[in-house]
Amino acid sequence: MRYTQTTLKKIEELFGELDYSIRYEKGNFQSGYCLVENRRIAVVNRFFDTEARINCLMDILSSLEFDLEHLSDKSRELIEKWKKANEGNDE
Repeated sequence: MRYTQTTLKKIEELFGELDYSIRYEKGNFQSGYCLVENRRIAVVNRFFDTEARINCLMDILSSLEFDLEHLSDKSRELIEKWKKANEGNDE
Protein backbone atom coordinates (compact mmCIF):
# COMPACT_ATOMS: atom_id res chain seq x y z
CA MET A 1 0.00 0.00 0.00
CA ARG A 2 1.29 3.43 -0.86
CA TYR A 3 1.39 6.06 1.84
CA THR A 4 0.00 9.00 -0.08
CA GLN A 5 -2.57 11.69 0.60
CA THR A 6 -4.88 9.92 -1.87
CA THR A 7 -4.69 6.69 0.12
CA LEU A 8 -5.43 8.61 3.30
CA LYS A 9 -8.52 10.15 1.69
CA LYS A 10 -9.75 6.68 0.63
CA ILE A 11 -9.35 5.40 4.18
CA GLU A 12 -11.19 8.43 5.54
CA GLU A 13 -14.04 7.72 3.10
CA LEU A 14 -14.10 4.10 4.27
CA PHE A 15 -14.50 5.29 7.88
CA GLY A 16 -17.33 7.51 6.70
CA GLU A 17 -19.09 4.47 5.25
CA LEU A 18 -18.76 2.84 8.68
CA ASP A 19 -20.34 5.94 10.28
CA TYR A 20 -17.12 6.92 12.04
CA SER A 21 -15.79 10.44 11.96
CA ILE A 22 -12.08 11.11 12.11
CA ARG A 23 -10.54 14.01 13.95
CA TYR A 24 -6.93 15.09 13.90
CA GLU A 25 -6.26 16.60 17.31
CA LYS A 26 -3.38 17.08 19.63
CA GLY A 27 -3.32 15.04 22.77
CA ASN A 28 -1.39 12.56 24.82
CA PHE A 29 -2.40 9.29 23.16
CA GLN A 30 -0.49 6.17 24.17
CA SER A 31 -0.62 4.67 20.68
CA GLY A 32 -1.05 7.85 18.66
CA TYR A 33 -4.82 7.57 18.51
CA CYS A 34 -7.93 7.30 20.61
CA LEU A 35 -11.20 5.60 19.72
CA VAL A 36 -14.38 6.96 21.25
CA GLU A 37 -16.64 3.96 20.64
CA ASN A 38 -19.91 5.36 21.98
CA ARG A 39 -19.72 8.34 19.65
CA ARG A 40 -18.01 6.52 16.73
CA ILE A 41 -15.12 8.97 16.61
CA ALA A 42 -11.49 8.15 15.89
CA VAL A 43 -9.05 10.77 17.14
CA VAL A 44 -5.56 10.67 15.61
CA ASN A 45 -2.55 12.72 16.66
CA ARG A 46 -2.54 15.74 14.35
CA PHE A 47 1.25 15.96 14.36
CA PHE A 48 1.56 12.62 12.55
CA ASP A 49 2.66 12.59 8.94
CA THR A 50 0.59 10.89 6.23
CA GLU A 51 2.19 7.46 6.72
CA ALA A 52 1.62 7.47 10.49
CA ARG A 53 -1.98 8.61 10.02
CA ILE A 54 -2.64 5.78 7.58
CA ASN A 55 -1.06 3.24 9.92
CA CYS A 56 -3.13 4.48 12.87
CA LEU A 57 -6.37 4.38 10.91
CA MET A 58 -5.62 0.88 9.61
CA ASP A 59 -4.83 -0.19 13.18
CA ILE A 60 -8.21 1.13 14.28
CA LEU A 61 -9.92 -0.50 11.32
CA SER A 62 -8.45 -3.89 12.20
CA SER A 63 -9.99 -3.65 15.68
CA LEU A 64 -13.49 -2.76 14.43
CA GLU A 65 -16.17 -5.30 13.61
CA PHE A 66 -18.08 -4.60 10.43
CA ASP A 67 -19.69 -6.37 7.49
CA LEU A 68 -17.82 -6.04 4.20
CA GLU A 69 -21.12 -6.33 2.35
CA HIS A 70 -22.14 -2.87 3.57
CA LEU A 71 -19.07 -1.21 2.03
CA SER A 72 -18.61 0.10 -1.47
CA ASP A 73 -16.55 -1.89 -3.97
CA LYS A 74 -13.79 0.70 -3.72
CA SER A 75 -13.57 0.33 0.06
CA ARG A 76 -13.62 -3.47 -0.11
CA GLU A 77 -10.81 -3.33 -2.64
CA LEU A 78 -8.78 -1.08 -0.33
CA ILE A 79 -9.22 -3.49 2.59
CA GLU A 80 -8.18 -6.45 0.44
CA LYS A 81 -5.02 -4.62 -0.69
CA TRP A 82 -4.20 -3.80 2.91
CA LYS A 83 -4.71 -7.42 4.01
CA LYS A 84 -2.47 -8.72 1.22
CA ALA A 85 0.23 -6.19 2.07
CA ASN A 86 0.15 -7.26 5.73
CA GLU A 87 0.12 -11.02 5.12
CA GLY A 88 3.91 -11.07 4.85
CA ASN A 89 4.28 -9.03 8.06
CA ASP A 90 2.38 -11.56 10.19
CA GLU A 91 4.99 -14.30 9.80
